[in-house]
Amino acid sequence: MKPNFWLWLLLVLLWPTLAASAQTLSDSAYIRQNYVKTEHQIAMRDGTKLYTIVYAPKDKGQKYPIMLNRTPYSIGPYGEGKYKTSMGPSSDMLREGYIFAYQDVRGKFMSEGEFVNMAPLKTRKGKKDIDESTDTYDAIAWLVKNVPNNNGRVGQWGISYPGYYTTVGLVGSHPALKASSPQAPVTDWFWDDFHHHGAFFLPHAFNFLSSFGQPRPQPSPTGAPRFNHGTPDGYDFFLRMGPLSNANALYLKNNVSFWNDLMQHPNYDAFWQAMNIRPHLKNVKPAVMVVGGWFDAENLFGALETYKTIEKNNPKAYNTIVMGPWYHGGWSRSTGENLGKVSFRQNTSEFYRPNIEAKFFRHYLKGNGKGTPGLPEAYMFNTGANQWREFAVWPPKNTQERMLYFGANGTLSFEKPAATGAGFDEFISDPNKPVPFSEETTVGMTREYMTDDQRFAGRRPDVLVYQTEVLTEDITLAGDILSALQVSTTGSDADWVVKLIDVYPDSARQNAHNPANVKMGGYQQMVRSEVLRGRFRNSYEKPEAFTPNQVTPVNVPLQDVLHTFKKGHRIMVQVQSTWFPLVDRNPQKYVPNIYEAKAEDFQKATHRVYHNAQQPSYLKVKVL
Repeated sequence: MKPNFWLWLLLVLLWPTLAASAQTLSDSAYIRQNYVKTEHQIAMRDGTKLYTIVYAPKDKGQKYPIMLNRTPYSIGPYGEGKYKTSMGPSSDMLREGYIFAYQDVRGKFMSEGEFVNMAPLKTRKGKKDIDESTDTYDAIAWLVKNVPNNNGRVGQWGISYPGYYTTVGLVGSHPALKASSPQAPVTDWFWDDFHHHGAFFLPHAFNFLSSFGQPRPQPSPTGAPRFNHGTPDGYDFFLRMGPLSNANALYLKNNVSFWNDLMQHPNYDAFWQAMNIRPHLKNVKPAVMVVGGWFDAENLFGALETYKTIEKNNPKAYNTIVMGPWYHGGWSRSTGENLGKVSFRQNTSEFYRPNIEAKFFRHYLKGNGKGTPGLPEAYMFNTGANQWREFAVWPPKNTQERMLYFGANGTLSFEKPAATGAGFDEFISDPNKPVPFSEETTVGMTREYMTDDQRFAGRRPDVLVYQTEVLTEDITLAGDILSALQVSTTGSDADWVVKLIDVYPDSARQNAHNPANVKMGGYQQMVRSEVLRGRFRNSYEKPEAFTPNQVTPVNVPLQDVLHTFKKGHRIMVQVQSTWFPLVDRNPQKYVPNIYEAKAEDFQKATHRVYHNAQQPSYLKVKVL
C-alpha cells in the first residue's frame, strides 16, 4: 500500500481527538484575539466586595449585551494576561459577541464575605438585609453602569449551583435582566443532589462536601483539594466506613459544617424548608428558559420543578423548558450523541446550542425584545424514539392515564390482577450486603448510572423483577410516574427503590461508539429510577416507623419521562431496598435520627411487595 494511505488512516482514527483539541485551541485563541479582560471588586449594598472578571469585545463598532455567570466554583484564571480557554454558554455565543461577566459569589474564592449554602432569601428592609438575590441585583446595577459599550440588557445563565444563582436572580430582578436560563438548577436539597425523597445520596454528598465544604477563612484563588479515598472502590470504602457517624470520626473531623447540618436535620424541617427557592418564584419579569437533562444524576428534579413552579406562579411570563438526553451539563460539555452504552443517533447538544440556546438569548438581548423567539413551550427529546418533540404545554395534555400492574411470576401488565388472596413476592434485604447501584468500580455517583444495563441487579435474589410480554406496538410515556406499592417488612424501617427499564430485544443492533465486547442484545436500559425512605411515606416532616408485618401503602414518585418503548421491546420494573453506595444504608430498624444509627442497629429484614386484587402494586403512567 502507498504510504499516504497510512497517513490517511491515521488521520481518520485521530480526527475526533484532533477536532476537539482544535476547537479548544480555537476558542482560546479567539478569546485572546477578540476580548479584553478586566478584573473588579464590586461593592454590594452592605459594603462586601465581590470579585468579578469581565471579558468585553475589543470591537467597539456596536454595543453588546452582558451575559452574567455567578458561581461558587471560581471564575479563574485570575491575574493579568491569564484568560479563559472557553467562555459563555457556548462557542457559538462566544463568536457572536457578548460582554461576559463572571462573579465569585459571596464568601467563595476571591470574594469577601461569608458563604452560606443555599442562603435563605430575606425580606428586604435595609442595607443589612442582603442575600443572593440582592447581590445579583447589585452586580447587574454596577455592570450596566460601569462596563463600557454595553447596550443596557443583561442575560444570566448557569449550570448546577450556578443554575441556582441564576434562579435567585429572578427574584426581585433588576430591570436590565431581560433573559435568564437556569440550567440543571439546584432547587431543593431534600429532593435534589443530596437527597431523593429523604433518602441520603451518600457518595455525592460526602465527595462534594469533603472538599467544597471546607472552611475558607479569607479570599483565595484556590479551593480545597479533592478527598483521597485511598481506593478506586467506593462500594468497599463506604461499607468499611460503617455508620454515618464514622464519617466525622474517621475523615471529616468536624471541619465541614454543612455535613454536620445534614446529620442534624434528617427530616424536612425548617432548616431545609428555608432553602427551598420555589415559593419565591413569583412576579418573574425576565424571559426564562429552563434547561435540563433526562439523565441528569444531580439536578433532574431542579430543572423540572423550576419550570413547573414558574409556570404555575407566573402564567403571563415567557417561560420555556428544554430537556435533552443529557447527563449533568452535557448540553454544554459534550456532543450529546450518547451516554454510557446508549446511543441517541445524533449530536443533540450541537443542535441545542445554536438552534435553541443562542436563539433565545439573541432575541431578548440583541433583538427588539418584542414577541417571542420562535421556540416551543417545551422542546423535549424522546429518549426511546431518538427524536426532538415540540409541545405547547408540559406535561402534554394528550395523554391517557394507565396502570402497569405487578403480577404473579414477575409479570407486568395493563390488566389489573384478578387473583385474590395473599399474592406477594418477598426478599431478604441485608444492609451489610447491599445491592450495588452500578457494575462499575467507582468512588462516586457516575453520570452513566441512569442509563446503565440493569441485568446485574435483576439477577440478585434481593431485587424483584416484573416485565411485560414483548410489545406489539410502540408505547410512549410522557410526564410524571407514580409507583404505588403495597408492602410489608419484618423490620420497622426500609427504603424502597423503583426502576423503570427498557428491555431491548436480543436482536438489538450494536452502537458504534461501544467496544466490540459490549452487546446491546437484551440490554436493560434504565429509563427512570427513584428511591423513597420509607419513614417518609406519609410526611417528610414527621417520619413514622413501620409496624412489622403490616401491609402498608408506599407511594414512590418518579420524575418525568418522555420515552418510547419500541415494538419488540419489553417494559420492566425492578424493586429493591438497597442501592449502595449511591444511597446510604437504612438500618431497617427505626431510630429517630437515622444518621445516628449504630452498627448494632443494622439488621436483616424480609420485605414483601403485594400484587393481588385487594392489594395491587402498580406504576401509574401517562401514555402519549
